[in-house]
Amino acid sequence: MGDIAVVGIDCAFPGAAGVQAYWDLLMRGGDGIGPVPAQRWEARDFPAVSGSGGFLDDADVFDSDFFSVTPREAAAMDPHHRLLLPCAWRALEDSGLAPGDLAGTETGVFVGVMGGEWGRLTMSDLARVTPLLGAGSSAGMAANRISYHFNFTGPSLAVDTACSSSLVAVHLAAGSLLTGECDTALAGGVNIVLSPSLGMVYGQLGLAASDGRCKPFSADADGIGRSDGVGLVVLRRLEDALADGQRIYAVLRGSAVNQDGRSNGVIAPNRWSQQRVLDSAYRRAGVTPDRVAFVEAHGTGTVLGDAIECAALGAVHGVPRETPCAIGSVKGNLGHTEGAAGIAGLIKTVLALHHRIVPASLFADRENPRLRLGERGMRLLKSPMRLPRGESLAGVSSFGMGGTNAHAVLGSAPRIPRAAGARTGGTRDAVGVFTVSGDTPEALRRNLAAQAEAVAGRPRGGAAALCWSSNRIKTGLPHRFAVPVRDTDELVAQLRRAAGPQDAAGSGGRPWGKPVVAFLFTGQGSEFPGMTAGLHRDSPAYRRHLAEADEALAAHLGTSVRELILSGDERVHRPAFAQPALFAVGYALARTLTSLGITPAAVLGHSLGEYAAAVTAGALSLDEAARLVVRRGALMGELPAGGGMLAAATGPEGLAELLAGEPDTVLAALNGPADTVVSGPLEALERIGRALAGRGVRVKPLPVSHAFHSPLMAPAAAGLRTESVRCEPPAVPVASTRHGRMLRHELMDAGYWADQIEEPVLMDSALGALVADVAPTHLIEIGPRGTLLQIAARGGRAAGAELLHPAPGAEATGRELAETVAALYRGGLDPLWEELYAPGHRVVEALSPYVFSSAQRHWDRQALVRTARSDTPRPADAEAVTAPSVTAPSVTAPPGTGAHDDDPVLLAVVQAVTEVGGYPPERVVREARLYEDLGFDSVMIMQLKNQVEARLPRVGEVSVQQMLPALRSVGSLAAFLDDMLLARSA
Repeated sequence: MGDIAVVGIDCAFPGAAGVQAYWDLLMRGGDGIGPVPAQRWEARDFPAVSGSGGFLDDADVFDSDFFSVTPREAAAMDPHHRLLLPCAWRALEDSGLAPGDLAGTETGVFVGVMGGEWGRLTMSDLARVTPLLGAGSSAGMAANRISYHFNFTGPSLAVDTACSSSLVAVHLAAGSLLTGECDTALAGGVNIVLSPSLGMVYGQLGLAASDGRCKPFSADADGIGRSDGVGLVVLRRLEDALADGQRIYAVLRGSAVNQDGRSNGVIAPNRWSQQRVLDSAYRRAGVTPDRVAFVEAHGTGTVLGDAIECAALGAVHGVPRETPCAIGSVKGNLGHTEGAAGIAGLIKTVLALHHRIVPASLFADRENPRLRLGERGMRLLKSPMRLPRGESLAGVSSFGMGGTNAHAVLGSAPRIPRAAGARTGGTRDAVGVFTVSGDTPEALRRNLAAQAEAVAGRPRGGAAALCWSSNRIKTGLPHRFAVPVRDTDELVAQLRRAAGPQDAAGSGGRPWGKPVVAFLFTGQGSEFPGMTAGLHRDSPAYRRHLAEADEALAAHLGTSVRELILSGDERVHRPAFAQPALFAVGYALARTLTSLGITPAAVLGHSLGEYAAAVTAGALSLDEAARLVVRRGALMGELPAGGGMLAAATGPEGLAELLAGEPDTVLAALNGPADTVVSGPLEALERIGRALAGRGVRVKPLPVSHAFHSPLMAPAAAGLRTESVRCEPPAVPVASTRHGRMLRHELMDAGYWADQIEEPVLMDSALGALVADVAPTHLIEIGPRGTLLQIAARGGRAAGAELLHPAPGAEATGRELAETVAALYRGGLDPLWEELYAPGHRVVEALSPYVFSSAQRHWDRQALVRTARSDTPRPADAEAVTAPSVTAPSVTAPPGTGAHDDDPVLLAVVQAVTEVGGYPPERVVREARLYEDLGFDSVMIMQLKNQVEARLPRVGEVSVQQMLPALRSVGSLAAFLDDMLLARSA
């Protein structure tokens, strides 16, 4: 048998709501046994059943909104189903995955569940049977519910072999993985003690513990105590888990299932069958029993069951070995969780192998001497047992009442040699983006608070690996939070601030679409020595892409522009070096963003910035652009000095008279309505500047070496015009600052680049064309210093767009890049997060599981359990477990509301939706979407159709096919019916 990795776990058992709580309970020797809650039944009404057992505190809680289940359907659902759905979500998160990422995959679901008590309790009154109860009461739907809500298309089956159900489910899941039916599998089981009926059966068979406690292998053992529980593990083939870098708790080496056959009773255990299933499991695992350090036994605490199991265990494990085989049973802590018993034992064993310590077995202090454990080569664990270094092996047994036996063999996780430098791939204070998402604003705040407390409980240190883990796991829900951080102290502070009810820091709410991004590439004048050095230090992606540009430029420049940039060399101000340096920075920034999944809808380059923009748009290759930029810089560097440029806060009309008096000066850039640059001789620019200042116009000389975009550039333009340029039509729309409009399929050839040198930069017109063409939600400046975003803001061309800059100046580090990614994630982007982190930080860290809402509870004891004293059934709360039949009340507003008084059709639709779904009227607003927000399915649509026809008889009969296009929302259905009424009236 091939090896199967356990990569994710979630569970809830009595006294242990969660994996860590379960482990804590086991290690402290605690138990979850307590009195029967009044919610289940009145213990005094059933004196034949123990008044104690193991009960989950919140078995009635279900976040139906999260799973898009209507309140009425949630009330009709088997509580086993309601427990499984959040357990599945958290288990997948624990495996290092966002559960939504598996939607549409052939993920398998295998669930052990015993009996069908909910169906018997709710379907016995035939007058109250409904479609929702029919679907909700089937134990066979337990796995199907998960597959449906998560959109898994792999094998999906519920397994009922009584008490061995969940371990058999794990066995079947492993087989499905090994045959290639699925690549990921959820396996486990669930049990809820809904009524005392099975306890009465145990009592009549003499198998029930008087105090409701299982006491496995103890001299005091007197029977079974029943308990609730739910647990799921995420399984993958070991080689796949290793390849994907998932945390591995333990490895399933092999398993086996068999049957007692015809023994001395259908519910009596069979020693020889138990022996055979052990032998078969070890054979399939390729191990010998002497290597097994401990066995998590079935261990129900019945006199006969313990005796037969120990005889079977001794026959297999009582072989020559250095130390006796340790045994124990978690039923001493939890009671007998029946359909979930196997998974309870398996999770205990997996955690023991993971932590390398086996918890003691409760009630072991009074070991039953009749079991002769020592003679049989075994010992009952009276205290925790530490596991030695190296691989440890363990067994888990689970035996069904009807004779189906299962045994699994597990081994500790393989030691994974770390690649050289795996933990040194980035600095300890590397920046990352921590993400959290929730299905509602309240859920987001709830989970922000939970993450804050979880991180606060960790050792202080760098947060990059935590951030990377959050990007993989916590990003799949509609309401989004993201914040850049370097260490855990900063992260805790940010999470707590954002979790506050009045503070939305870092939270972009719910994006309703994907962001539309435009890149604006800065031109010459933005360069400075050491530009982007901080980003280069922090970002592996930027380092890689700057090196690409440097290699392309070095072939033509003869030196390393990267070294020039990072060394702080003042030569960066000379055109021959400034232009290649700025091109390299622009290219590297743009490639860093696109490698993160940030794809521009359009690009714009200001003067020199058009070269990097052209590469990003696919109009020029990197090598061709590098050659042209080096040639351009060399040609300009050969020009005589003496010119300059002057920025003025006025439009061309305010400069016309002054330019007429200075014939050697020209308009070099039209950046905005009142944002113009003049180019020409320095003396003339000084005179123009003094004149403008005298009129109260702000002016600023630009730090450039030449009078760019003026007739003085003619020799350089002529030199470039003779070049042969290999170019393609842009694949991404280009807002041309040469023409002041969008380029579609035009070539950016030698003539384009020559004209671009001496003609004015039409920035304002180009930006206006870009905004009109793609309507960007975000403008990102690509360059080492902020200039173009300021121009855009002053000109009012991009009102409403968010302005971002990943490298906004000399103090910029990786934080600004991280904030750019965070802002776009909040705006609806799903980034390629890996590119933000060094390999050494791409390590899965455990995060606090998702915290579901506990506001909604679905339980009605009176509808389920008739007391022993009652001759007639108590009246059932129809709202709890049934959907009422269709009636045709008059169209009146719900009590206390008048929101739809002026629209009787809308009111009728709201009432129909309220009736079918069981929602409070205030939830059913015009904008509510029937499928996504209200959780309607095909059965409910049929009921809705009947309700609408009953409430609006003038509409007549409406087919579902007619209604389907109108089922987008409550309002769209009302509008459709309104049109139907008008048509029928006409």
